[in-house]
Amino acid sequence: MTVHAAKGLEFHAVFITGLEEGLFPHEQSAHEENGLEEERRLMYVAITRARRRLYLSHAQSRMLHGQIRYSLPSRFLDELPEQVLMHLNRRSDPGYPSSVQQPASAYGTNRPTQTGNDTGYKVGQSVAHAKFGTGIIIDFEGRGADARVQVKFREAGTKWLALAYAKLSAI
Repeated sequence: MTVHAAKGLEFHAVFITGLEEGLFPHEQSAHEENGLEEERRLMYVAITRARRRLYLSHAQSRMLHGQIRYSLPSRFLDELPEQVLMHLNRRSDPGYPSSVQQPASAYGTNRPTQTGNDTGYKVGQSVAHAKFGTGIIIDFEGRGADARVQVKFREAGTKWLALAYAKLSAI
């Protein structure tokens, strides 16, 4: 059922999926006047339909038109009080966040390092940049001092950054 169709109804358990930037909130909402606020109201409607249990989920990547698309968790997850959340199925690989105290936006991925990559960064990895904020590496090219990454940032969009100058930090 859609969130719109759920208005006025309540359920013992509610599952909200696709909580990723570009899906919920939808990418078009950023281009419309009051679009993000309308999406936020819709999220409120969705979470208030649950009487007992509310399950929120997002995918770290999805297949779209035959290509892998890496996603950032929805900004709406960051707006929920951390003390009422219980994180499930979090990655526990070395180098990735694993404690429940980490914010929902800090999820890592479990992707193999790209061949020829001698930088320690990998496609699908969450990173932070001083100016652009948090993002996910979606492409990688070059080696050593010539290596550069394409990062999908939550607020700043997609950028190619030279690793020698970008001062990225792994999340």
